[in-house]
Amino acid sequence: MKRKKTIAIVAGVIILALIVTKLAINKKNTEERVWIYDKTAPVSIKTDTIKLQSAEDIRTFTGTFEPNRETKISAEVQGKINAVSVDVGSYVKTGQTLIQLDNSLLRLQVENANIQIKGLESDVKRYATLVEAEAVQGIQLEKTQLALESAKVQRATLQEQIRKSTIRAPFGGVVTAKFSEMGSFAAPGMPLLQITDISTLRFTVNVSENDLKYFAMGSEHDVSTDLSPDEILRGKVTMIGSKANMGNSFPVQFTVRNSSGLNLRSGMFGKVRINSYDENDKIIIPSSAILGSDLEPQVYIVKDGKAYLQRIIISQRYENKAVVSQGIFVGDVLVTSGFINLFEGANIQIN
Repeated sequence: MKRKKTIAIVAGVIILALIVTKLAINKKNTEERVWIYDKTAPVSIKTDTIKLQSAEDIRTFTGTFEPNRETKISAEVQGKINAVSVDVGSYVKTGQTLIQLDNSLLRLQVENANIQIKGLESDVKRYATLVEAEAVQGIQLEKTQLALESAKVQRATLQEQIRKSTIRAPFGGVVTAKFSEMGSFAAPGMPLLQITDISTLRFTVNVSENDLKYFAMGSEHDVSTDLSPDEILRGKVTMIGSKANMGNSFPVQFTVRNSSGLNLRSGMFGKVRINSYDENDKIIIPSSAILGSDLEPQVYIVKDGKAYLQRIIISQRYENKAVVSQGIFVGDVLVTSGFINLFEGANIQIN
């Protein structure tokens, strides 16, 4: 019994020794396979020497497009709707018939007015002959003439009501809302349809008081949409706000002609671009050379064959460039690419 116990202990020790040996061998093989980065090896980078450049002052302002004209169509006279010839999404032209109201009773009243007028005209001729023959007094002729004029006015009023029973488009555009159907009743002031004209749009941006100097009434600027940024339209300034809004900014409104395909829609976002040139040369670097956040931007500067991080202050960004006001100087060597293995104090090799 004691012998068996001894054999088990020896076997356990042997197995444990084999496991430890195997683990040591595996560790050695793994360490041999791992590549150890040599921090003293030079990092391959590309650089550019900083110099002053003429700065193009490009500013962009974001705004929204709105229809230049939009109205809700309502009836001027009351009546039952006999026909609605358009639907939501329909494009209509100026003067096109949209809704037809029932005017049968008005037409009957016009016929009755025509009969009255015809009779009064006969009375006027008869009284004129009698007055000339001094058979009746002239006052009877005058009363008949006044009655005739009143009947003609009544007929003209009925004809105008008949004309207004046909509701037409006041301008060309797209039907963007429909509030009634055939068989319903229309009354003055009750909206029936909504028409939106997007052939020309209003584009409104809100700018600070310091940026108002970039806009002048009648001036034209490039306007683009977020949907099609490569399609540049011309916007003409038609309104500059004289009073600040809740955000202490001033509205500036442009009139923009829509593209031939009417690709712009009301409610879309867009940008207006203002180009000007600064008389003073500035330090301008590519945005790709900037590391860190906008709050703490940094760049790598090469000194004595090594790379060093340098805090900078950016005064303006435009396109893929940035204007630096503090942190770097003319003549400094700026790292423009090769940041993957780059670190503070790394030896560098300029390509």
